[in-house]
Amino acid sequence: MPAQADAIVLFGGTGDLARRMLLPSLYFLDVDRFLPDGFKIVATARADMTREAFLDEAHKILQGRPEGLDEAVWARFSARLEYVTADATTAEGCAALKPALQGAKQPFFYLAISPSLYEKVCVALAACGLATDDTRIVLEKPIGRDLETSRQINKGLSAVFDENQIFRIDHYLGKETVQNLIALRFANTLFEPLWNNLTIDHVQITVAETEGVGDRWPYYDEYGALRDMLQNHMLQLLCLVAMEPPADMEPDSVRNEKVKVLRSLRRFTRAEVVDRSVRGQYTPGVVGGKEVKGYEAERGQKSGTETFVALRADIDNWRWAGVPFFLRTGKRLPERRTLISIQFKPVPHSIFGQASSHDLMANRLVIDLQPDEDISLTLMNKAPGLSQGGMRLQSLPLSLSLLANFEGAGGRRRIAYERLLLDVIQGDPTLFVRRDEIEEAWRWVDGVADAWSEANLAPKPYAAGSWGPPGAFALIERFGRAWSD
Repeated sequence: MPAQADAIVLFGGTGDLARRMLLPSLYFLDVDRFLPDGFKIVATARADMTREAFLDEAHKILQGRPEGLDEAVWARFSARLEYVTADATTAEGCAALKPALQGAKQPFFYLAISPSLYEKVCVALAACGLATDDTRIVLEKPIGRDLETSRQINKGLSAVFDENQIFRIDHYLGKETVQNLIALRFANTLFEPLWNNLTIDHVQITVAETEGVGDRWPYYDEYGALRDMLQNHMLQLLCLVAMEPPADMEPDSVRNEKVKVLRSLRRFTRAEVVDRSVRGQYTPGVVGGKEVKGYEAERGQKSGTETFVALRADIDNWRWAGVPFFLRTGKRLPERRTLISIQFKPVPHSIFGQASSHDLMANRLVIDLQPDEDISLTLMNKAPGLSQGGMRLQSLPLSLSLLANFEGAGGRRRIAYERLLLDVIQGDPTLFVRRDEIEEAWRWVDGVADAWSEANLAPKPYAAGSWGPPGAFALIERFGRAWSD
């Protein structure tokens, strides 16, 4: 196993991601004593701030979390913290980090900054001598806006860092239930023999958000739901559902199988895109009992950017031929929920009476990622009591709720970044996205965007608080299915 990192340099250390996710994740790793002895945390940004002011801000952030703050852990954690005011896009700015890293031989650099600055920061790190063969670099999405820009960014990164030093993060892969999907499939003999087109009717992946774009519209208007959510989070989930069993859990074994799935995704054509995809944009409505603005009102002018995408994807290989994958994501939907639904085929013949046959439902495996982490399998069961006209049936779920099963066992709901930061410290890239993987994802997404453009497919309006435009329901009903709401 690679040597453990002994420091993190957090670029964008005063930004939203650092405040909400990264500093709390590092603190909780320290609570559980996963941070190596002497591990340093160096936050840097252009904001002029003293170390004392930064510590005070970090203390308030952690104190305000529902888990509370352990002052004894804070004493240990705060001793690791340093803040450096610097322009990290220049060699001089990066050189200003050296005193804070004194004694650290294997730091890693976390770029919680705009992707447009990635290449400049890498060049500056190399120019000042901080980028060495022993360092690692972590990148947030989006890595590019399309295949061409992604390749440009990756080319700039590879001029400074080898591929095994680059950790492209997708925080969905740090979620417990996502990782549990691997265990569910490959640690149980029950599912894998059934995980194919002989027994599975279709798969649904939904990522629903209640919040709007708000002040993020300058970024969002350039990317839209297709590039912001489907290209990374949703395709990663699709890959974990659809990939072949890897030979082992070595990083490249897992990532090789994910790349094969992406290469097997059927490309969209102009003729197909109208029937197999829907674009939407939210208009004023009611979410959570409150009236909210439409996207164009938030932006201040008209826009052709989609805030909702639904589409049918097909994987052209032996395991999944003929099994549709329905993907759906959007802003300002009725509830915040992320789920994967595996719909099995019905039994080939019902031996029960006509009345009971109406009760008979096909098995369904639902993997909930948020807001609650749960895995439930719906099975048919005899309804209790007496009945006339034959046995009556009802469906019942078998649940593997993380909250219910691990509550009271010292567990808490972890931030997904905790797992991923620990993996970077330990040098394990299994849950990170490889260069060929991200480029294959962009190649497919570019095909969707190009087909939309050729077909002149504009976003359809949908009221905030609804489940998207009517075309999203027509899309799945066209193929004889219905969304699992």
